[in-house]
Amino acid sequence: MPTTFAVRTSILSKRWRYSWTLVHNLNFVDIHPFHEYDRFSKFVDRVLEHCKLSQLKVFRLQLSKFWVPESCVSKWIDKAVKLNVCELDIELRQLELPLSLFTCKTLTKFGLHFSDPYWCRWDCPYSVNLPNLKTLDIIDCFKPSSNALKLINGYPVLDNLSLQVLKWCNEEEYCFKIPTLKRLKLKNFGSTSIVSKVVLNVPNLEYFSVDGVLHSLFLVEDLSSLVAAEVSCEVRYDNLLVELLKGISKAKSLSLAITYWCPSNDLCVRPLAKFRHLKRLELKGYSGLTWQLISQILECCTELEHLCIDKPHKGRWNKPQSVPTCMLTNLKTMEFKRARGYECEMKFLKYILGNSKALKMLRITCDATRYLLRKEEEWLCAVIFMLPKASKNCQIRFLGSWPRSTARLC
Repeated sequence: MPTTFAVRTSILSKRWRYSWTLVHNLNFVDIHPFHEYDRFSKFVDRVLEHCKLSQLKVFRLQLSKFWVPESCVSKWIDKAVKLNVCELDIELRQLELPLSLFTCKTLTKFGLHFSDPYWCRWDCPYSVNLPNLKTLDIIDCFKPSSNALKLINGYPVLDNLSLQVLKWCNEEEYCFKIPTLKRLKLKNFGSTSIVSKVVLNVPNLEYFSVDGVLHSLFLVEDLSSLVAAEVSCEVRYDNLLVELLKGISKAKSLSLAITYWCPSNDLCVRPLAKFRHLKRLELKGYSGLTWQLISQILECCTELEHLCIDKPHKGRWNKPQSVPTCMLTNLKTMEFKRARGYECEMKFLKYILGNSKALKMLRITCDATRYLLRKEEEWLCAVIFMLPKASKNCQIRFLGSWPRSTARLC
């Protein structure tokens, strides 16, 4: 709970008067009853002054309403470090980090966010030593090589990293060489026309996520332990996406959401890497998920067992020259979300049912934003149930947007 509520308990009885000073979690948020900065600042100063703990578990500071002098924020963080803080979560407009933070031996989790990302300016000292930090979630604006990446090198046991960069610098190479890392999330808001390089040497990484504008060339040196990957990008250069997919081709689970294609849409004619270990694939639509791309990706996933397609782009479904291997031997379940009953969708579902010999379950969900009439949904359900099936054990489950419109066929 917010620390203001904990302090209010002091009025309940004399025995409770100072109980709040023993609370292990301090959560300061600039909301009611603080109508001005002075009252909020005095409250934080008083709480930290009376805190009697030998170790503070969580110190959270969220300032979106007030402008607080950087010296005050630095003083509060320094006090939390002296209280042997374990988790530190900072969200504000701008700040100055005290030097004591970068040598805190008790810190295990650190989050640094900004209410206005373009004010996220902070400097990393030359020497960093955080021996117990395992989780890091930070935003860097324009100097990731001199701040964020420099900071990361001071963590010998880091296993969870989330990094948001507003803008990669020109012609720089960013190397993530972290042998202990298990989860990595990268989010990029923008860049220049010059493509930077991101080198991944993370042999124990199990989960990898890329989000935002894809402007960087990803070079993989070691991703041997990768299990799951998520790619949700605005793509402007198709060759960058091809290289990224090549780097994560050892994943067993992949979620792919492309919000924009380059005008030429050359990826459909470029050879993609083979996903020889992929068991689960989720393809999310918008403007980039074309039927031709779906067919191309299926041909690269020979061991695929579960397929989920979410709202593909309208167009023409042209069946591939040969049936993908996964459909003949391994594909067991499939989900088709936000169906609208278009001709291309019906042709695709007919192709899937008619060629997937190992298919056990097909789930179809109507697009709730399309507002199909009840009769239209019933017609769509009936047509799908009448499609020929290559697998005798296949069940079809249809979920419409109207109440009691769920149907099932064994």
